[in-house]
Amino acid sequence: MKARVFSGVQPTGNLHIGNYLGAIKNFAALQHDYECIFCVVDLHAVTVYQNPAELRAKILEIAGLFVAAGIDPKVSSLMVQSAVPQHAELSWMLTCVTPVGWLYRMTQFKAKAEQARGLSEAGRDDALVSVGDGLLQYPVLMAADILLYNAAIVPVGEDQAQHLELTRDIAARFNSLYGETFVVPATRLPAVGARIMGLDDPEKKMSKSATGSGHAIALLDPPDAARKKIMRAVTDTMPAVDFDHMGPGVANLLAIFQGFSEWPDDRMRRHFEGKRYGDLKKEVAEMVISHLAPLQQRYREITADPKYLADVLADGARRVSPAAEATVRTVKQRMGLYAE
Repeated sequence: MKARVFSGVQPTGNLHIGNYLGAIKNFAALQHDYECIFCVVDLHAVTVYQNPAELRAKILEIAGLFVAAGIDPKVSSLMVQSAVPQHAELSWMLTCVTPVGWLYRMTQFKAKAEQARGLSEAGRDDALVSVGDGLLQYPVLMAADILLYNAAIVPVGEDQAQHLELTRDIAARFNSLYGETFVVPATRLPAVGARIMGLDDPEKKMSKSATGSGHAIALLDPPDAARKKIMRAVTDTMPAVDFDHMGPGVANLLAIFQGFSEWPDDRMRRHFEGKRYGDLKKEVAEMVISHLAPLQQRYREITADPKYLADVLADGARRVSPAAEATVRTVKQRMGLYAE
């Protein structure tokens, strides 16, 4: 039996080349060796207000880009979180066994709390009142997403590593209270992709939630926009590429080129050693554009038929539902809840 992989992506912001090189490209290759479930986690997105029409459109955009990037819906299950109600149902049951102190220690909630502490008493009350409870509880929903399918492998970035550790803790606590029920997931994928940093700040990972216009290259960026962003990317004070003394900006551009080209290190060094930054950027731009072009064309073909994606997502939900229903039934039985 193949090990099960679960990965979720929020339908907010724009998928970019960092998402592609760091994850999606590898998912397309791994889907034939693992049982893969790829989920558009729309329930996570509404922990903060989302325009309903924009959210619905973004859900379909994310799903379309996954297929365009090589995820085969006949091989992998591609679905939307809210289409499988057991995600929310299991989340409540796990909330009831999760100490609130564990949630208060989560970095994102702590950041909101720290921000509030710097305000006046009245301002602090207003700030905490305005923070939705979903911000505190969504790590439990993430745990439910994973444990619902007893996923053995969950690829996450460093920003979600703490939440995956919480998932492991919740699974272990439930197993201790009610008997062995959940698979405790591993913390990393056997093969990982490139770590792509922001073009405007190579000290920070490229993020789809960043607002800077020159930060990331979206998978749907037109060629001129992608080229402009790369030509403005941060480099360093050296005049040309020096593999022994390069700054993070130059290293990032080389990582982008290598991620798309798959050139080995020795070829990268032979080709780029001593190359001036303007020439480096031109080559990176052409490499990126040449690889995004077929992906974008495939995306246009996919989205030209709205029924196609609707059918893909409905089929994905149907395929994962038996596993989700079985897990919730078992959890109910273990906890003493009513289960037919």
